[in-house]
Amino acid sequence: MTVEKTGTLVVGAGQAGVAMSEHLGANGVPYLVLERHRIAERWRSERWDSLVANGPAWHDRFPGMEFSGAGPDDFVGKEDVAAYFAAYAEKIGAPIRTGVEVQQVSHLKGRPGFRVETSAGVVEADAVVAATGPFQTPLTPSIVPPTESVTQMHSVGYRNPAALPEGAVLVVGAGSSGVQIAGELLSAGREVYLSVGPHDRPPRSYRGRDFVWWLGVLNKWDTEATPGIQHTTIAVSGANGGETIDFRNLAHRGMTLVGRTESFADGRLHFAPDLAENIQGGDAYLMTLLDEADAFVERNGLDLPEDPEARDFLPDPACMTNPLRELDLARAGIGTIIWATGFSADYSWLPATALDAEGRPKHQRGVSAEPGIYFLGLPWQTRRGSSFIWGVWHDARYVADHIAKQRGYMGYTASAPQTVDA
Repeated sequence: MTVEKTGTLVVGAGQAGVAMSEHLGANGVPYLVLERHRIAERWRSERWDSLVANGPAWHDRFPGMEFSGAGPDDFVGKEDVAAYFAAYAEKIGAPIRTGVEVQQVSHLKGRPGFRVETSAGVVEADAVVAATGPFQTPLTPSIVPPTESVTQMHSVGYRNPAALPEGAVLVVGAGSSGVQIAGELLSAGREVYLSVGPHDRPPRSYRGRDFVWWLGVLNKWDTEATPGIQHTTIAVSGANGGETIDFRNLAHRGMTLVGRTESFADGRLHFAPDLAENIQGGDAYLMTLLDEADAFVERNGLDLPEDPEARDFLPDPACMTNPLRELDLARAGIGTIIWATGFSADYSWLPATALDAEGRPKHQRGVSAEPGIYFLGLPWQTRRGSSFIWGVWHDARYVADHIAKQRGYMGYTASAPQTVDA
């Protein structure tokens, strides 16, 4: 049986796989992309109905194409984001094969390259790029037993308020997903509890510029990861046309804020006594960013209007000054718990030499410790912006350049030694 061969096999056709396609093509590297579902499937079927991009359309895109039908300051809906990547792939002529799942990657015996077992047969490749992204396996803490009479789901399972069982809702996690879901439920008339952990809370906009612009001019998107320090979640949203997340405002509108969810016993959830500390930590991040923005305006003589209201805080709500330490689920009428607690990644299909002892990618800027294996779309792969739409595009260029360089080395053939007549 004939085995299909390619120069580079890219696994995944989300934003990382499409970005990788563009740069491999520009480098003249033969390649193939395999996607187990459709292009940008996670945007289509693993997000809630009202989700929009967290950044405006002028920023959260690839350099080579704008969003169709969206203004530069619009926050594009999830279906339009997925359509954008499909259109981009078509524009660059990316050889993407959908409905094919990669099952295992192993070394070829006695020669360079890899044997890739897929649901559609075997492919041999000189290099493999894992472009499956950071949002692979939902992380759901095993705090509340599944035997409890309450519906539990990860945020990937949430679609809209009407799809949930009756009753109050507890949302655990106050990053972008958790706070947007909780806000939508509150606006729909649900009684909502929100478990708030440590977070960064930037302004949606300040002095007439979106926060993505501020992080750009202040060089914060290029901040490199600090080894041993876990990245703190960020509370930001493009919902409702874009607005600064304000936990105090949510509480004054009727939402009950609680601290980190710690444990469960006898029908009661127990929360850490850290709610005020977590909210004040987010406030401190906000104020520091505003101070840096003001200094940038003054230093560069920019004509941007002052925005003193951005520094105003509502009074601390009662749930913050006298926080709940435990919650009886039945007495509170909790019908649903939504775990907005992030994701893990599964790379068990790659050679073990490409991973560390915990199964995480062992790499430098996406170049694996195992020659010929690459990663793309990882959080903080090279910088803060690596897992964002525009950030992954720049990381893909570096990885593609490395692949092209290594192909040059592997393609080198020494010239025959010249003989000199005596």
